[in-house]
Amino acid sequence: MSNERRKVFEDDSDVAFDERKKTKKPKQYKVILHNDNYTTMEFVVLVLMKFFRKSETEAEHVMLTVHHKGHGVAGVYTKDVAETKVEEVTSFSREHGMPLRLTAEPAT
Repeated sequence: MSNERRKVFEDDSDVAFDERKKTKKPKQYKVILHNDNYTTMEFVVLVLMKFFRKSETEAEHVMLTVHHKGHGVAGVYTKDVAETKVEEVTSFSREHGMPLRLTAEPAT
């Protein structure tokens, strides 16, 4: 039988119970927006709505957090999704002449 699944018989009965290994949840990563002096607030709101599916109100709240604190969390995803979002948004920003910087960091 495979290592991941095996049948266990209890009390010499004919009933089999499946015993499975628990799968680990994938590590989560935060996509963080960093403040700069050139990217417009409107562009940050657009990015949050387009790529992170934020409502206008949520996007404005995150944008103001970035503006006042220097950084803000756009979303929390698995590593692959977070890295893809960073690449997509960075590319989109450069195409529109904006130096918006994003990073993916492990969520604690």
